[in-house]
Amino acid sequence: MSQRLQPGDVAPDFELLDADGDPVSLASLRGKRVILYFYPAAMTPGCTKEAVDFRDALPDLQAAGVTVVGISPDPPAKLAKFRDRDGLTFPLLSDPDTATLQAYGAYGEKKLYGKVVVGVIRSTFIIDPEGKIEKAYYNVKATGHVNRLRKDLGL
Repeated sequence: MSQRLQPGDVAPDFELLDADGDPVSLASLRGKRVILYFYPAAMTPGCTKEAVDFRDALPDLQAAGVTVVGISPDPPAKLAKFRDRDGLTFPLLSDPDTATLQAYGAYGEKKLYGKVVVGVIRSTFIIDPEGKIEKAYYNVKATGHVNRLRKDLGL
């Protein structure tokens, strides 16, 4: 199991492909407050609910200077379908080898329907403009999570 990040830790940098196959790095977002969220699989009910909640909250988040980025192991083509199907207007990044997921402690053993499996641990991080972890949320629920983030951000 990967090490869990704590507030004050430096957010691990990454460069991953977005839904269009273009590279996006955390370093390119320096100077902005970032919500980085990790989800198991595009086009599934829980992940769709979470992504749509982020989409709907995006105007308020952007007005507060917050950038949203989603990461999953899905290939860019699947992310593009997901984005287009649900009108998602924030970057979705592909981490097929799970290296970034592991660097954030968002990949490992979890319980799924009572069985222990290895996979993506639904997790969200608020990263400050200097690239440090402000808040780390592990094992979050897809439903209601965005509202909790909005409260924690004072929105």
